[in-house]
Amino acid sequence: MGSKERVVILGGGFAGLNLVKHLDNDKFDIILVDKNNYHGFPPLFYQVASSGLDPTSISFPFRRELRKHRPENAHFHIGEVKGIDTTRQEVTTEYETLPYDHLVIAAGTTNNFFGNPDLIERVFTLKSTDEAIRARNEILDRCERAALEHDPDIRRKMLSFVVVGGGPAGVEIAGALGELKRYILKRDYPEIPQEDMTIRLYEGSDRLLRAMSEKASATALKDLGNLMVDVNLNHVIKNYDNNIVTLDDGQEIYTEMVIWTAGVTGSPIPMSGTDVKPGPGGRFITDSHCKVKGLDNIYAIGDINLCITDKYPRGYPQLAQVAIQQGRYLAKCLNSGTCVKDFSYVDKGSMATIGRNRAVADLHKVHLTGFFAWLAWMFIHLISLLGMRNKINVLLNWIWAYFTYNTALRLLLKGSKYPKRGSMWDKG
Repeated sequence: MGSKERVVILGGGFAGLNLVKHLDNDKFDIILVDKNNYHGFPPLFYQVASSGLDPTSISFPFRRELRKHRPENAHFHIGEVKGIDTTRQEVTTEYETLPYDHLVIAAGTTNNFFGNPDLIERVFTLKSTDEAIRARNEILDRCERAALEHDPDIRRKMLSFVVVGGGPAGVEIAGALGELKRYILKRDYPEIPQEDMTIRLYEGSDRLLRAMSEKASATALKDLGNLMVDVNLNHVIKNYDNNIVTLDDGQEIYTEMVIWTAGVTGSPIPMSGTDVKPGPGGRFITDSHCKVKGLDNIYAIGDINLCITDKYPRGYPQLAQVAIQQGRYLAKCLNSGTCVKDFSYVDKGSMATIGRNRAVADLHKVHLTGFFAWLAWMFIHLISLLGMRNKINVLLNWIWAYFTYNTALRLLLKGSKYPKRGSMWDKG
């Protein structure tokens, strides 16, 4: 790839993609590595899971994005990272070994099951497009089978849903399920009595959306109640086995589908040639310039970055805006060859949606709820999507659903089992 210094970026999320866009391709050869060949949009995974949006509307191919911004010296390599050798300055994926001059870890996070790894095989999660599609298929399959079931007890068991976690993702998927119960069942599934569907949300703290204002938390609690979601605060899930959720106080709740949004941890990456290990939450501890402490030429940005400051003693919040700003900041540092200023996160506010005309937004001293917060939420997410086609598709879907409560996306697509597609897909 020539004599230029090589920057290898692990992960094409908000952090990695913004770094690629702003690096000077006259100075660097750039390689973006990701296990998927597209950028997904995590804030809208819940809408894929609830059949509100098509997964292709919130995804954008990396190669097309790189062609738009860095056609000559930016390249995409598909592959899951298997290890980093800091001595040889190499990254190994399932397909190749890549040498680097500068390595940027922007791998993001994965689900945190808080010491109960068996849950990965029992609960549904929303950390990727694939996981959202799997959840969507399960929800639709249960509705279709429940519409044919004559035994009310069996039908109620089929339609028993538990959402774990009261952050934005948990509140949003619970609200989407609440809209399914309140508005859609009677239209699309008239055979199912509304009361046969139960939705419970469990949050370990004393309020929802704990990172937002108390007013936002109270509004979210009220809105979920209006959507027939049973919210349970100060409850921690200890186990889920044989369709039984066990709470920290010993209660046992029957449910046939658990959607887990309770926490995240850094995506694990094996490293050799160094004693440096990830810190709390699986995040790499960095200095104020996003450089991993104890390592040369290795940086961490986005959700996997842990930079402790007086204002953020537990590190910057794991939000899209932090990742975007860190990606742009590190690009400036690498382009100039030095970091003159420390990274400083500019908080632009937080928001979450609960359903149609129901949302909350904390924008510094301005607090919005209801319809205007919902409009602000839609606008911010629309402009953040990659690709004009995606923006138009999502906007049209939202407008159609707003006036009709109908969607053409409520399709149960199970996929075929045969023919076998090779080791990449058929891993047992």
